[in-house]
Amino acid sequence: MADNKSKKGKSDRNKVSGSENYEIQYFKEKMNVSSQAVTGAIRATGSNDRKVLEKYLKNRHGK
Repeated sequence: MADNKSKKGKSDRNKVSGSENYEIQYFKEKMNVSSQAVTGAIRATGSNDRKVLEKYLKNRHGK
């Protein structure tokens, strides 16, 4: 599902779209992990919520 660029509210800022390369790039740099780790976290958790992904990556990569 494509990211709706017209919806820029709080709920959109709390999510990482796995189909938007720029969002994955930003999040991987923020978490200091690879792009594959970010997409893997999205698949493993079944969520695209930033807090869920941050928690998963911190536990998984010890950062």
